[in-house]
This record gives sequence, structure tokens and C-alpha cells, in this order.
Amino acid sequence: MGRWLHALSTATTALFLSLGQAGCAGHESRVQNALAALNEGKPAQAAAHLNEEMKVGSNDELPQLTGDNPLLLLDRGNILLAMDRNKLSARDLGAADKSIDMLDMSRTAVDEIGKYIFSDDSGPYRAPPHEKLLINTINLMNYLALGDLSGAKVEARRLAIMQKYLRDHEETTALIGLGSYLAGFAFEKSGGASEALLYYDDALRYAQYPSLRDPLRTLVRDEPKSPGIKALIGGAGPLPSVAETGEAELLVVVGFGRSPRKVPNRIPIGLALTILANDISPADRAQANALAAKGLVTWVNYPTLTAARGSYTIPTFSLDGAPVRMEQAIDIEAEVRKAWRKVEGTVILSALTRTITRVVAGEVVQGVTQAVDKDSGPLGLLLGLLTSATLTVADTPDTRAWSTLPAQIAISRIRVPAGQHELVLSARNVTKRARLNLRPGGWAFVPMMALR
Repeated sequence: MGRWLHALSTATTALFLSLGQAGCAGHESRVQNALAALNEGKPAQAAAHLNEEMKVGSNDELPQLTGDNPLLLLDRGNILLAMDRNKLSARDLGAADKSIDMLDMSRTAVDEIGKYIFSDDSGPYRAPPHEKLLINTINLMNYLALGDLSGAKVEARRLAIMQKYLRDHEETTALIGLGSYLAGFAFEKSGGASEALLYYDDALRYAQYPSLRDPLRTLVRDEPKSPGIKALIGGAGPLPSVAETGEAELLVVVGFGRSPRKVPNRIPIGLALTILANDISPADRAQANALAAKGLVTWVNYPTLTAARGSYTIPTFSLDGAPVRMEQAIDIEAEVRKAWRKVEGTVILSALTRTITRVVAGEVVQGVTQAVDKDSGPLGLLLGLLTSATLTVADTPDTRAWSTLPAQIAISRIRVPAGQHELVLSARNVTKRARLNLRPGGWAFVPMMALR
């Protein structure tokens, strides 16, 4: 009896230890209430839900930057931007940026990526490159909205470090374009024409921004510095600056919808083996088939992407009652899916390997109890099945991601007469109105986030 009790105690302890390590609910459940509030057009309520998760009393408080709080802080920062709380939003995004490392997406690291995304949700969150880039890009919006060109230039230089890192590692993403556009604007309005041109030229490597045509005609003075700038200007002559004409300039950026987020998914093991036909080793395939034949492995859990929200919406912009054209700045949804496709196969393989390992661990428990007492077969079988079943159920795919990234961002930039103007932006049933008073030669930056 003592050996039975010892075996039972050992297996039970193993179960509880494993549950303690892997039994927490997925990240998607932590942001569920906040996202539901955003769906209803209630950003203040969404921020309050995140505050509860981070155990702080209000948006004025920074949480302890431990666990997944930096990731939740990114979500709150985006929501605060949607509430025009730009100073608090800049603080949140800046604090999160310093606390989140970037996930190495190079080809040599692909196996580690799969293991990390599937099995490391108890470790520090590491952001994929597109998220790190967008922290700096979105925070540029905050500083420009505040009229803080010094802060915007600091954020632009942080962005430049990220961009150089990606180029050095042969990574590319169209998301670089908008960040370079905004960085160029910050330097242009600070009087740094040369640096502004470098950023604008970089932006044109990733997208054609018709709204940059007139600003570039002003900056290059009929001497295009690069083929990209020359192509956009298209032979048009120089344009006097707004300081010379007495006009002002208005830059508007609208983020809308939400990018795909990660949720847990289950697929039959047979389908997983078919998907991984060219990647799984013969030994792992044989082991998986053997376990499937015993009925011990039937499903594989792994994270997958949901559909985006709002990608079909077109934002509108009117100034003093007249419609103003907006152009697409970046398609974040497409870039998120592109990044996910690069690692999805590895993630499924890691999920399958982990499931097999855990079921085999259950069989080992059964074997241990049988070795303790030849008559312990039923107990051994029970403990073995309990171990494998419990660990499989408790195996929570890592669904952590920046959940409030907009799906799309549109931009517009125009010259306007100095003086008072009424501006109305609308997207996804969210409307923003602003009254501007622009001085001759001045400028204004108006961001909007419609995260429904």
C-alpha cells in the first residue's frame, strides 16, 4: 500500500506542478473584455478593463512592468490615443517599448520561434518586428499631435535603429513606410530639410505617397535627390513653402479596424501530419501515428490568427464641409498575416512535438506505477491517462500579441489658408471633430484611432 500511495503521490505532484506551469488561461482571455468594449465603441471602458488586468486604479498609473503588463500597456496606449489622451499614450508606449525585446525572425532562428510562440507563454513577451516598428510609428503620432517636435525626433531616431536592424538582417516590411513619412515630417517642421528628405526618400521605397508630392517640390527646389523623389515629382517645378505663401499645412492620420489577433485552435492530428508532411522527421511521424492509433493523441492545439475587423471600411475626411482625399498609408493586416505565414508551419510542428512529448510522459507515469507493483495496472493506466490528458488540456498555446493594432491606416496632407478650420474625421461609426486655428506658415497634425 505504501508503494501505491507513493506512486499516487508522485504522479499527483507532477500533475499539479505541470498545471501550475501551463494551466493559466491564454492571453486572449485577458484582453477579451477590453476588446468587447472596443467593439461597442467604448474605449474608456476598454482601458478600465485593462487597468483591472494590470492591477492599477486608473489610466494615470503605470503598472509594474513585469509579466505581460508591458504588452497590456501597448493596448492601453493605443486606446488612450483613440481617446486623445496623447501624453498618457506616449508614456505608456514608451514604457512598454523599453520593456519588450524583439523576436528574432531570421531564418536561422525559425525553430526557436516555433518553440517560443507555442510553448513559452510563461516567459517574457518578445514582439515580432512589425510590432516593434509600430510602437515607434504610433508614438510619433502622439508627439506630433502634442506639437512636441523634440519628442517626435527622439522617437524617429528610435525607429531608425529598428529599421537599420531589419535591413541588416535582410528583413523588410511595408510598415517602415509610414514611420519614415512621419519622421520626415517631424524633421521638416523642425527645420531639418536634409534629414527630412532622407526619411521621405525611405518612405517612397515602400509605398507611393501622392500627398508627399507637393512637400517634396518645396524641399528639393527642382533638384530631386533620388530616383524615387524624382519619379513622384514627375517634372513639376518647385513650389514655394507655406511660410512664403502665408498658408499652413495639415497632416491627418486615421487608423481603423483591428488587425488579426491570435486565438487557440485545434486540428485533428491527421490534418497536422498532412500539413507537416515535408517538415516532420520520420521518427516523430512514426511516434505520432503510433499514439494516434492508441487513441492517445487525436488533436493538436496551436495558436492561429482570427479575421481582422473593419478592413472594408473607408475613412472620410472633411474640412470646412468639403471632402478631402485620403490615401492608404499602410495595410497592417496584410503585414501581420505575412509575418505569421513565415512561422505558422514551425508553430504547428512545435505544437505537435510538444503534444507527443506530453503523452509519452503520461505513458512513462503508467510504466513507473506498473514497475512499483505488478498489480498496479489499473492505477498506472489511470495515472498515465490522467497525466497525458491533463497536460494536453492544460497545454495553452501562446496567444500573446498586440491586440489593438489597427488593421489599416490612411493619411492625408494638404495646404490650407491660415486661420480657423473645422475638421471632421469618420471611420467605423466613430467620428472625431476638431477646430483648428492655424497661423501663417504653421502646421497641425490630427490623429484618429477607430478601433471598433
